[in-house]
Amino acid sequence: MNVKTTRKIVKIDEEKCNGCGECIISCAEGALKIIDGKAKLISEKYCDGLGNCLNCPQGAIGIEEREAEGFDEAAVEKHLQSEKVKDNIPLGCPFTGGKQLENQDQLVCPAAVITAAVSKSRLSHWPVQLTLVPPTASFLKNADLVLAADCVPFAYTGFHQDFLGDNTALLVACPKLDNFQAHQEKLNAVLKESGIKSLTVLHMEVPCCSGLVHMAKQAILASGNVVPFKDITISVKGERKSD
Repeated sequence: MNVKTTRKIVKIDEEKCNGCGECIISCAEGALKIIDGKAKLISEKYCDGLGNCLNCPQGAIGIEEREAEGFDEAAVEKHLQSEKVKDNIPLGCPFTGGKQLENQDQLVCPAAVITAAVSKSRLSHWPVQLTLVPPTASFLKNADLVLAADCVPFAYTGFHQDFLGDNTALLVACPKLDNFQAHQEKLNAVLKESGIKSLTVLHMEVPCCSGLVHMAKQAILASGNVVPFKDITISVKGERKSD
């Protein structure tokens, strides 16, 4: 039984929190999680009170001294392993190992022939969700990697034409709603094992989406694979704002 003692522990001001997720990336113990668009402390025993999460751009996170469960390193390790298994081993997907899409014409629905003649898909592989793609997937080898926030392809009408080339691999993720720790570990492994040639991050202009940029930069540092890096912002109106 974890006895309560007076100690330092994280405090979150939900009025200030905008759910950007930067604190999730910084918390190595997995004590924080985005729930209903706000950062939450999911268990007192996971928080060591050292304050790595104090980099909140909104100033929503602080450290207070109060009665709380003691920090439990063993519980943290078990928790992190559980989250890793839950978020990195998807169930029920037949394409977990990756699939090269060699003939795009076979993927076109007959009812969409007219549309396809005007704009053909440039997607070269499946799956594209970061959670589902193994770091050793063949389509990642020596590719120009595009890491896009989930909303970008919906907002930007020229997504395929402008960002998917002959040697492009696409990964998509949501920096606000997905599990940051699991995604960070997966992206670290991708950069370390795949030998990609460049990394382009496409994200929306909303604050929470900037977490994808931080994730990518951390992955470059952690992997030691220093590649050309580009950060592109898309507005909520679907306009390309900055490179």
